[in-house]
Amino acid sequence: MAVKSFMHGLTNRRSNSIEPTSDVQDVVIDSRLRHEILDEFEQASIGWIWATDADGRLIYVSPNAAEKLGRSMSELVGETLIKLFETDTDNPDERSDRPLNFQLKSRKKIRDLTVRFALNKSKHDVRQTWWSISGTATFDTNGEFKGYRGSAYDITVEYEQKLVDSKLAEYDSLTGLANRHYMNKRLDGLIASYRTSKRACALMMLDLDKFKRVNDTMGHQAGDSLLIQASERLRNIIGDRGEVGRLGGDEFQIILPDIDDRGTLGEIADKIIQIISQPYPIEEKRAIIGTSVGVAIMPYDGIEREELIRASDLALYAAKNGGRGQFRFYSSDLKDEEEERDILIDDLRLALQNEDLELHYQPVVRATDNTVVCIEALMRWTHPERGIVSPNLFIPVAEDSDLINDLGEWALHRSCTDAQQWPKTVRVAVNVSAVQFANPAFPPVVERVLEETGLDPDRLELELTESIFVGDNETTAAIFKSLKALGVRLALDDFGTGYSSLSYLRNAPFDKLKVDRSFVETCTQKDENSAKIIAAIIGLSNALGMETTVEGVEAFDQLDVVKSKGGTLIQGWLYSKALPQSHILERIGSGEFKIEPEGPDRHRPERRSVFRRVGVIHDDHRYEAVMRDLSKTGTLIEGLIGVPKDTQLVVDMGGGQLAVGTVSRVTEKAIGIEFENALVSDGAGGLCTRHRVSPYALAAAGMPLASLTQEKAFPHEQMNSGPKNEPAFMQIQVSGAA
Repeated sequence: MAVKSFMHGLTNRRSNSIEPTSDVQDVVIDSRLRHEILDEFEQASIGWIWATDADGRLIYVSPNAAEKLGRSMSELVGETLIKLFETDTDNPDERSDRPLNFQLKSRKKIRDLTVRFALNKSKHDVRQTWWSISGTATFDTNGEFKGYRGSAYDITVEYEQKLVDSKLAEYDSLTGLANRHYMNKRLDGLIASYRTSKRACALMMLDLDKFKRVNDTMGHQAGDSLLIQASERLRNIIGDRGEVGRLGGDEFQIILPDIDDRGTLGEIADKIIQIISQPYPIEEKRAIIGTSVGVAIMPYDGIEREELIRASDLALYAAKNGGRGQFRFYSSDLKDEEEERDILIDDLRLALQNEDLELHYQPVVRATDNTVVCIEALMRWTHPERGIVSPNLFIPVAEDSDLINDLGEWALHRSCTDAQQWPKTVRVAVNVSAVQFANPAFPPVVERVLEETGLDPDRLELELTESIFVGDNETTAAIFKSLKALGVRLALDDFGTGYSSLSYLRNAPFDKLKVDRSFVETCTQKDENSAKIIAAIIGLSNALGMETTVEGVEAFDQLDVVKSKGGTLIQGWLYSKALPQSHILERIGSGEFKIEPEGPDRHRPERRSVFRRVGVIHDDHRYEAVMRDLSKTGTLIEGLIGVPKDTQLVVDMGGGQLAVGTVSRVTEKAIGIEFENALVSDGAGGLCTRHRVSPYALAAAGMPLASLTQEKAFPHEQMNSGPKNEPAFMQIQVSGAA
């Protein structure tokens, strides 16, 4: 009956629209023909007809459509349309269609709207069905709404293909991670939403250090395998905390919604660096890479996608230029690091040509009698404008160019020449870059230097890191064989920080292991296993007939621990810092080279000497002062007089960093402040607060968002308005002199 009523309605509507004719029989024939055509249309499944009543309940749907949906007519007719169908949120055409319910209530024309059959939503239903529907609202002669009349057709096959194509368009085919297009779209959506709700979002940028070398030495298939493995590691680290995308090549991006705690972000970045740096098994070989991470946080570092991406890019370049294997938070004083890098390599090339580089030497001492047995050569560069440039900065830059081989040969030649002036019992240790070591011409260079300087090969110790094992194992073994044939000694540096060092010791002909300083730094702490690890490495080295040097000993309590674990060869500030050749020769004196240990009894966490102008806030006053020393737990402030002990203060360190603390000690010149919450690493060797004052809060207090890039952390104008108490302390001028 429903079919006949519906068709009758169509006939009447069609008949009413036909111009009157003198031949009524023609109209009757036309109506019958129309019935016939509609029946054939439905039976052919070319398309279907549907209709609703004024309440949105389905009053008719083509029988073939019901059959296609796997439902009986009785299950469909009488049910509301919005319960049967829904607009698809995964529309690959990225249309912003309103929900079907809204469309129907608006009583506007529906055109080619993609809907999904809602009764198949269950996860147990493998097959989903999509329709494209069109419809028009109908009204009676009194203008009362009667419902919708419309058509539909099945687009399941075409739509599923669109979903596949859409996924391919938004996901990387190699790793399965989201691609640049998807990450941009996702970031835009989050930023738009979070700006309104005043929430934070962190963005990490990273690329793979030395990935190109893996590609070049092991082939593109090996490179693809490494990318797949690295992507899986990133996926496991981030989990459901955020989204990981591959932007192309070896460049990755991570979006972390609702995280602005720089302590947490630093921990995530550190974990990424550690896990990505683990060796990768590839075709019965091992590849070793690293990574650097740049971090920017919305809204502190930008409130637009382009701003955040640029900020994280600058932070990444800063991390790479800082020595790689590091993370760095964005700060407003970061320059265009790529341009800086190009300038630095040009200056370094010029410094090498003009012999502006020099070597300093740090002794390795035998703890039993304080005799120097070896001296490590460390490169130093004093730039005419930059001042002292750290090797952690310029060595990676040199490794990215052909300059590293020239730089390495110069260091080798100079150190061997200088060593000829030392006692013959003292060896010289020279660091060798992985890039330098992988050059097939390296062994001939060593041979030529030994011939030209006349140094006994047994007095030359080449210090290598695990990164030399990336690439072709046969080539690496051949270089080892050539070097040992020359009679030089080989040491594995930074032992214990890698992940498969034992496999290297099985085949590589090392003469010495060097225990990394990171274990010594914490070896006196009861809750650390560092002392046990030192003992294990020394025991392993002894079992293999190797020497062991323990690096980074700076206090007597550390020395006692190292000696109790069997350590005999010690390197660190407790004995000597790195010295120029002239100072080494002075110490050698008569030919017997001994150094007595001298330093603090106990190791204390590093306190950084700084000279930094800061604000100190007390009640409704802000004072200008100078921060002299800074540690994770406190600072030394100069410039305020009359501050009693136990006074609560807020140190304004700029950039929204407010550190709440209590005055713990008072001297004539300074006050010591103990922080309520410990500072965290900023990834660049400095410290920062975990949280910053939200720019939204600053804006609400009167500071516009446009000024957020300025070094303002407190709404001073707001503070200074209205009645205030008299200042409690006296502020004095502090000069930069120590």
